[in-house]
Amino acid sequence: MTTSTRPSSVRGAANSTQDKGSKSFPKSYILDMDGVLISGQTVIPGAKEFIEKLRARGIKFLVLTNNSMYTPGDLSHRLHALGLDIPPEQIFTSALATARFLRSQRPRGTAFVIGESGLTTAIHDVGYVITDVNPDYVVLGETRAYNMEVITKAMRLVAEGVAFIATNPDPTGPTETGIAPACGAMAALIERATGVSPFFVGKPNPLMMRMALNYLDVHSENTIIVGDRMDTDIIAGVESGMETILVLTGVTRREHVARYPYRPTRIVESIADIEP
Repeated sequence: MTTSTRPSSVRGAANSTQDKGSKSFPKSYILDMDGVLISGQTVIPGAKEFIEKLRARGIKFLVLTNNSMYTPGDLSHRLHALGLDIPPEQIFTSALATARFLRSQRPRGTAFVIGESGLTTAIHDVGYVITDVNPDYVVLGETRAYNMEVITKAMRLVAEGVAFIATNPDPTGPTETGIAPACGAMAALIERATGVSPFFVGKPNPLMMRMALNYLDVHSENTIIVGDRMDTDIIAGVESGMETILVLTGVTRREHVARYPYRPTRIVESIADIEP
């Protein structure tokens, strides 16, 4: 799956010179956002300098987040306010991936959507109608306030046979006051009530990783994913054949790694310890 256009900031200097099979050029980077670049409303030390190094060296990168609440423009503005200059064109969300998946499966369909503007905008932009009347899909994403009446409506639609899609499986997400229930937790509620499992589009689904790689026009063998979660970022990289770097500034602690049957290529304290 590809996009029709790519910004010049994404094409970059490496686009014209990097051979997908070559080992002589610097690898591209796919970066998680929360826990890697920022923590709440604070930039993680070294993140700004890392981004500046990537730009200075003509290395392509993409910020890839399971956060479906905000549009890339919203996230770019948020990052800029914190001191990170990353344009919307270099941010790819699970909401965008979900919308593109829906378009590929049933063009110009209908969906009952639980989520914020990041998700509803992405779904409208691919030509979908959002409705609770005989929708083709129930689509669940993050929201600031899960409403039980709306959740019940979604549950009943799923129980009646409407296809169930969720943006990502993360059970919790970071907020300014601590962790809070996220899409995966609400999806589990609907699944338990109906016996129907959702199709999760976001990380660790390799589908989202392929979308990101195609968007950057790079090969998995020449790309590194940097993340803070073993259960989404690192497994996504492993299953996609990418080099993986786990940073310890987010969810996963060093002692947690041994619980998993797969390992990151490297473990570092923070993004400040990565030399692109």
